[in-house]
Amino acid sequence: MKASRVIVICTLTIAVVVMGVFCVKSVTTPIKFENTRAEREVAVIKNLVDLRTAEVEFHHQNGRFTANHDSLLLFLKTAPKKEVLKEGSLTDKQLEAGLTEHKAVKILDEAKKKALKNKKLNFENNDELYAYIWENDADIKKNSLQGFRRDTIELNMLQSLYKGQYDENSIDQIVTIPFSNGQRFELEVNNDYKTSQGIRVPLFEARAPFESYLGDLNKQELVNLIDRESKLDHYTGLKVGDIYAPNNNAGNWE
Repeated sequence: MKASRVIVICTLTIAVVVMGVFCVKSVTTPIKFENTRAEREVAVIKNLVDLRTAEVEFHHQNGRFTANHDSLLLFLKTAPKKEVLKEGSLTDKQLEAGLTEHKAVKILDEAKKKALKNKKLNFENNDELYAYIWENDADIKKNSLQGFRRDTIELNMLQSLYKGQYDENSIDQIVTIPFSNGQRFELEVNNDYKTSQGIRVPLFEARAPFESYLGDLNKQELVNLIDRESKLDHYTGLKVGDIYAPNNNAGNWE
């Protein structure tokens, strides 16, 4: 009887321990999953934001988005980034008189062309050119544009967009989903989308499914996450943009 009692007690003890372990796991596993998910999504979101920056600039220069990762990377590595250096601004009085930024730049450009065509004049640099037209051009004086200056310069695309975060060797990482074992973001474009008013608005979408960056974590927790988001009619992952409706290229976490 004593031996049977000992066996029963041991069996119950083991059962209690096993149940305790399962209870602890049932609490800690979801917490660990969500903590890891949160940490990983910081890196995924950063790449999506940088990818969006690249797509927006590509659209700005080409009038469309691209779904080709390699074309986008080549663009970032080779295309120049044009920026306008501004000095001076229009006053309220000038604006009220009908002078706009566009008109002012046009007057400025015409003045510079006239000065450069004058073979009697020789300018060592742009500073001398501007000093001359501000002092001598009739249209500049008429519109009170002395001190107004606009110069278009070409900068390195990567430096301009990312301020030294990437170089030609490291920029490739923005198209790769972190923690995915090398998978690339899903890119899709709709360059022919038209609004109800018939206005063409190119759209793009970049996506990272949950499975891509959480696939090595607890399978049941991943299934639960996908099921929850699906029932809410949410995209099951992280993404920016939308190819079905303009959303200002917003991320679904914003």
